[in-house]
Amino acid sequence: MDIIILENSDQVAAQGAAKLQKLLLDKPAAVLGLATGGTPIALYRHLVVEHQNGKLSFRDASSFNLDEYIGVRPTDPQSYRSYMQRHLFEQIDIDVANTFLPECAADENPLEVGPKYEQLIAARGGIDLQVLGIGQNGHIGFNEPSSSLRSRTRIKTLTRETIADNRQYFDATEVQPQLAITMGIATIMEAREVVLLATGSSKAAAIRQSIEGPVSAMWPASILQMHERVTVLLDSDAAAELANRDYYDWVQEQKRLLLHEIEGA
Repeated sequence: MDIIILENSDQVAAQGAAKLQKLLLDKPAAVLGLATGGTPIALYRHLVVEHQNGKLSFRDASSFNLDEYIGVRPTDPQSYRSYMQRHLFEQIDIDVANTFLPECAADENPLEVGPKYEQLIAARGGIDLQVLGIGQNGHIGFNEPSSSLRSRTRIKTLTRETIADNRQYFDATEVQPQLAITMGIATIMEAREVVLLATGSSKAAAIRQSIEGPVSAMWPASILQMHERVTVLLDSDAAAELANRDYYDWVQEQKRLLLHEIEGA
């Protein structure tokens, strides 16, 4: 893991956006793995600005989102399809036909959505870079604690904790879904590169367990310890409980010095 601790949430978003921008400049037809929730919104803002400034194009790219609620129409403002349209797709030049979510149509068997989604990802050559947030209970996507570390895209029942955490996004009159279809942990682990973003003190315990604890299904994000190309971007609050904080900062300083030496040679 490459653990980078920054001063604030905007720096986290900026560095996360820079990773995607570099990928798209190097590989315009890249396959992006995208996330929803509160944390990625600032990252998407940075990407939109770069696009509007003429520095970034998504014209040849495609994307796969981690998850989608069951029983919510794509046009519903609470759907993750609507979220992606608002925060990213409508503001860039991506072909919407090349943007995918594990959506379950009203006439579709939800048990069949997961395998079809896996086939779509494979047909596009796999995900080049997967963006992740993390839940307070350590979930990635909607892979809640006790999820199989070899799981594939499937239906998942949300925990009461996750439902409570997400209640802020729903009005009192809106029905909040309790089921979702999510990429599995094994699916996420097949991405060629992963960037996990976490900000705020509410994520500190999950970050400590996921980075410094044992690999366990009870902290799903801990499986990322087994991936060879993971960058974890944290603000100071999210990093507050890390026991090895000094070492992570030391590693980044040594990398900066090495890069300076190489560039100056």
